[in-house]
Amino acid sequence: MNFSLRVDQKASSIDDLKLDLVEQAPFKPVAGFALIQIKAAAINPSDVKATLGIMPKAVFPRTPGRDFAGIVIDGPSEWIGKEVFGSGGDVGITCDGSHGSYLNLPVAALHLRPMNISMEESGAVGVPFVTAFEGYRRSGLPQAGMTVAVMGANGKVGQAAVQIAAMYGAKVIAVQRANAFDAFSCAPVNVINAKELSPDEISQQILQLTDGKGAHIIYNTVGSPYFEAANKSLAKGGTQIFIATQDRAVPFDIFTFYRGMHTYVGIDTLALDCIESTKLLDLLRSGFESGKLRPFPVDQVFALENAHEAYKLVLSGSQKRVVFKL
Repeated sequence: MNFSLRVDQKASSIDDLKLDLVEQAPFKPVAGFALIQIKAAAINPSDVKATLGIMPKAVFPRTPGRDFAGIVIDGPSEWIGKEVFGSGGDVGITCDGSHGSYLNLPVAALHLRPMNISMEESGAVGVPFVTAFEGYRRSGLPQAGMTVAVMGANGKVGQAAVQIAAMYGAKVIAVQRANAFDAFSCAPVNVINAKELSPDEISQQILQLTDGKGAHIIYNTVGSPYFEAANKSLAKGGTQIFIATQDRAVPFDIFTFYRGMHTYVGIDTLALDCIESTKLLDLLRSGFESGKLRPFPVDQVFALENAHEAYKLVLSGSQKRVVFKL
């Protein structure tokens, strides 16, 4: 029997969240759509936050889940039986998502998954890699001769950002609150342990590693805690990318900004629907297939019956990649 998670209304806390397990039967998709039988689906922090009413545009009732990997079982004949993967800022937010047995998607959102990684790994690369790649796409892709500093490099988006920058041949500096970069990269990574460093000390280390020139791209996955350090260590004409923050207001030196010819790029993957998101993932497929990009280890696998435990683990800030296997 097949099931999906159902959330009827937002909850005030994870303890109050009611996740109903309801029977889900396969159905005939309308023209232009395809039905995917889900085999694996990651649980992202945004999935859980959406059920708590924190994420904008979330509608109820619905089935959560943005990332997925599975098999097309109905739709255009050329797609039947194909294994696909993807993500979407609309999936699980404004329409039913992947935390269930079946997912209804536009045919334009179908892309073959990398066959050299597992189904569970394919279902867990979505949001982090889409976010990281969209930041680079909008700021100019890294290339040989450039330096990219990733702040918060031990997080999942940070790890993806490091991998992508290295794949494109850039020199990579990982700024994180740890002694070593613990994720795979196809090239050596310079590591700055920021745990006990001031913003000035972080920027000085970046400048030392770049012969005083600064980084061409700084991917700031944390926001306000690294804002000052990033500004002080950006190269002339450099770009700082933001995906999150702790404090909304930060001191902003306009003089440094315009004299440095700097650019700020903000990324919100909730604005990318499943067609746009899966297109970005498809552009990274060759990187996975060549081995230059590596999926995250799937550390925790849950059944839908244990969804509350899995959601609670993700919301607690676990660094482990948590995945439903169906």
